[in-house]
Amino acid sequence: MTRIYPVESLSAFPPRLSPGYRSTPKRGPTKPLIIMRHTLSELTGPVYGHDGIAPGDNDLTGHGKGDPIGERIIVHGRVLDEDGRPVANSLVEIWQANACGRYIHVVDQHPAPIDPNFTGAGRAVTDHNGYYRFVTIKPGAYPWGNHHNAWRPAHIHFSVFGHAFVSRLVTQMYFPGDPLFPFDPIFNSVTDEAARNRMISAFDLDHTVPEWALAYRFDIVLRGRNQTPMEK
Repeated sequence: MTRIYPVESLSAFPPRLSPGYRSTPKRGPTKPLIIMRHTLSELTGPVYGHDGIAPGDNDLTGHGKGDPIGERIIVHGRVLDEDGRPVANSLVEIWQANACGRYIHVVDQHPAPIDPNFTGAGRAVTDHNGYYRFVTIKPGAYPWGNHHNAWRPAHIHFSVFGHAFVSRLVTQMYFPGDPLFPFDPIFNSVTDEAARNRMISAFDLDHTVPEWALAYRFDIVLRGRNQTPMEK
C-alpha cells in the first residue's frame, strides 16, 4: 500500500541549499531532480555488512590497548517504521569525534589531541525488537570553520541500513541541553522544531549503570510523519 504523507512532514528534511551552512551551495543540486525508479535488483539485492559484525563492534571503548579518555556513555534505542513497529536486522553504524572533539581523519587538523585508544566508529545489528546498543565516549564539541567562532554541538553520526542497499538513513544524534544548538546552522537547517527535537537523545536513568556509565536513548523512525530527519 502506498502511503501519502502530509506536506508538513516534509519540514523534517533540511533544504538542499542552506545559506547558513556554507558548503551546501557547492554540493546541492541547482536543477530539478530526476526521479529514477529503483530496479528489482536494487530493492531485493543483498544487504551490506550485516554478517560482518564481530563481538565487541558495538563497544567503542574496547577497540584500543587501553581505556579511551573521556566520559563513558551508553547509547541505545530502537529502529522503528512509520507505524511504530520494530525494524529487525537493520545495520546501525556510528562514527564520532573523541572526548576532545577530534576525529581520526587526515582532514581534521584542529589543535586537539588524538586518543590512540579511540577509533570513533562502531556497528551493531538490531534484534527482533529493533533494539540496538552502543558503549562509547561522549564526544566533545569542535570548531569547523563555517563562520566566525563556529563550533559543532556534541553529536554522534548514525547510519541505518534496511533490507536493501538503497534503503539507508543517515542522521546525527545530539545531547540534551547543549548550549551550541542556537548557533549551529546544520542543526537548525531542519526548520520544524518538533523534527529538530527528534534528533536530540533523552537522558535515560533506568539504563544508566551505577558507577560505570550514563545512558542516552535515541529511537530512530525511518519514515512517515515522525521520521527522524536525514542528514544533508
